[in-house]
Amino acid sequence: MNSIIIIVFDGLQPSQINPDLTPNLYAFKNEGVFFKNHHPIFPSVTRANAASLVTGRYPGGHGLTGNTLVVPEFMPSTVIPALESQLEAINQKTGQVLLAPTIADILGRENKKYIAIGTGTSGNAYIHNPRASQCGGATIHPDFTLPRDLNESIINKFGEWPIEEVPNIPRLRHSIRVMQDYILEDIRPEVALLWSSEPDKSQHAFGVGSEISNRVLHEADKEFGMFLDWLSKSNSNSDIIITSDHGYSTIREVIDVTNLLGQSHILDKHDLRDVAIAANGGSVLFYIQDHDPGVTKSIAHWLMSQYWCGSLTASKKVGDISGTLPNTIIGLEGDREPDLTLSFRWDSERNVHGYPGLVYSTSGNPGLGQHGSLSRHEMSNVLLANGPSFKKDTIISNPTGNIDIAPTILNILGIDTKTKFDGRILDEALLNGVSPENIASEIIVHSAEHKFDKTVYRQIIKLDKVGTSIYPFHGNGYLGPR
Repeated sequence: MNSIIIIVFDGLQPSQINPDLTPNLYAFKNEGVFFKNHHPIFPSVTRANAASLVTGRYPGGHGLTGNTLVVPEFMPSTVIPALESQLEAINQKTGQVLLAPTIADILGRENKKYIAIGTGTSGNAYIHNPRASQCGGATIHPDFTLPRDLNESIINKFGEWPIEEVPNIPRLRHSIRVMQDYILEDIRPEVALLWSSEPDKSQHAFGVGSEISNRVLHEADKEFGMFLDWLSKSNSNSDIIITSDHGYSTIREVIDVTNLLGQSHILDKHDLRDVAIAANGGSVLFYIQDHDPGVTKSIAHWLMSQYWCGSLTASKKVGDISGTLPNTIIGLEGDREPDLTLSFRWDSERNVHGYPGLVYSTSGNPGLGQHGSLSRHEMSNVLLANGPSFKKDTIISNPTGNIDIAPTILNILGIDTKTKFDGRILDEALLNGVSPENIASEIIVHSAEHKFDKTVYRQIIKLDKVGTSIYPFHGNGYLGPR
């Protein structure tokens, strides 16, 4: 049984891989390749990153820019959640949930299979293989499967899914059983992915580093260790990639941006309904009707005057707005890009459990976990790899990102595709690949400012770059005296 197995621990941070909390992940990290400088895409939310993982594209390229967003060709002025029912409706109307081919699409052309099983949101699962009925492979989730007729046979063989809980370990345990006994034993796809909703669910519910979150993470690690034992007994020679979709912060204060904007009188001459606001935890996406430059400028400068405003980027469709940086620099430019994208202000203060990173948020409660922003604590996530295709006992400090996973997988499988990727093949991690020291990287810093009568808003966005691939490192904004 030879395959590439991807395991995603939603919301796992590099600092959480240690001998006490996650001994199995820690041992795995030390045996294979540890990517020390790994990044998600921005916004640092799950469904945008899941789409980048399976397409190798920035959000502007694949079109799923957030957990909530506007899809102009579907419902031009309506914010929708990226859940299975909405994504299926987009598919039915437009034929394109994502604007770029997925790993499953590309493998399907080669008569190969990608099968994903996940216990997170239905939208996350759907994204992995929206065209399963056309290209082959499958997606398995407690609420549905793609193809649809697969669901009954999964239930018949493994029984009903456990009820969703927080913590969600029973569903993780069930999904591992399906992965072992059905996906890997019966189907044997070239690529199999398992997505654990932990530690994300517990960190949202109880806080990063809380007793419950730590206990759940330890239990998830235990399940991972038993899965590795099963693979060993199965004489598997698989490559295994461990990753997470984003890092984590702790909520400092909840900000109701829509309500505050309505109270500001900025839009008194306009209809607030002409502005669609998509809340994404640590970030907010703004869509202005007809990309009106005047309305967009007014909103942007109002945002800059708020103490919770971090970085702010704008589409070229709305013209030049002083103080903003262009969507292009962080990979948001595209057919479905927002007119404005706000990342909330953050800092590195520690929470009550000792984890650094506090951020303002659109939802949740102070003290609980959150993500979505350009905080350096959210823009640092996990990537580990081990198996016959990878080097052993290797630490790679070069910048890498979720956008690199798809092209690297296809390279390992020997598939030469003309598909465009924003990511790169992680050759420095591969057996007989180049030395990590031969990979040139650079740091790019973008800055902008806007002057008010007595204050000035300043922002910076810092990026890592390797070749043509850009990896957001962090971004923040500050309002201070002139």
